[in-house]
Amino acid sequence: MKYEGVLTKMRTEHTSPVNYYLVLESGFIHINQLLGKQIRVQFQGTQCLSCGQEKKIFRQGYCYDDFYKQPSVGDWIMRPELSTAHLDIEDRDLVYEKKVQLQPHIVYLANSSNVKVGVTRKTQVPTRWIDQGAHEALEILEVPNRYLAGIAEVALKEHVADKTNWRKMLTNGFADEDLVVVKQNLKQYLPEEVLPYYVEDAQESKINFPVQQVPQKVASIKLDKTEFFEEKLVGVKGQYLIFEDQSVFNVRNHEGYKISLEIM
Repeated sequence: MKYEGVLTKMRTEHTSPVNYYLVLESGFIHINQLLGKQIRVQFQGTQCLSCGQEKKIFRQGYCYDDFYKQPSVGDWIMRPELSTAHLDIEDRDLVYEKKVQLQPHIVYLANSSNVKVGVTRKTQVPTRWIDQGAHEALEILEVPNRYLAGIAEVALKEHVADKTNWRKMLTNGFADEDLVVVKQNLKQYLPEEVLPYYVEDAQESKINFPVQQVPQKVASIKLDKTEFFEEKLVGVKGQYLIFEDQSVFNVRNHEGYKISLEIM
């Protein structure tokens, strides 16, 4: 069976294990059902997710021009502390920015390659944790806007990591720390203005990924360098497909890439 289309990040369902779905123009693929099967992927070009033109992808599925125009990839996305919608100040599109920034956000701890602090909209829990490959996560704060989440994250990342080591995440090379203890130790570093939003009774979330074979080391497949590959799928974690030969393919990093995918 063969599918074709433009890649976007895999959709997920928080079951045990997580269910993964890839949506392409020619069909909807339940990735879990491909475990143990040989799949063939062929690179067919690129298409900007915004303008739809066959332009080179610059970042996050967008061509260069659209990456610097789209409000969904403003600097405040990666750096929430730069959010200004609560001040009625526009970055690129105030209507969009108010819609996204002025809603409940969660500041959390996640254990993927290491314990890290992060920020996400409440509506993106637990999707954000799944996309990061976190096997467990714990809420610290629930704040009413993105700015407050951002200043809390800035304060906490002086004492705990804010990034995932993707190689360790995929090879299970992590230290299994107690998130409740880490959270208690970090509380003293929170800015005073976010303390009213501290979540005292948060329950730790556990996430189980569909991985049949954990790689000992990983080599990343990039379609800019390898236009074709054929391998047996043995796992999915985060936004990575894991293959029997220990190569991995980051679907999210290839948003905007046109492919054909054939199940052998």
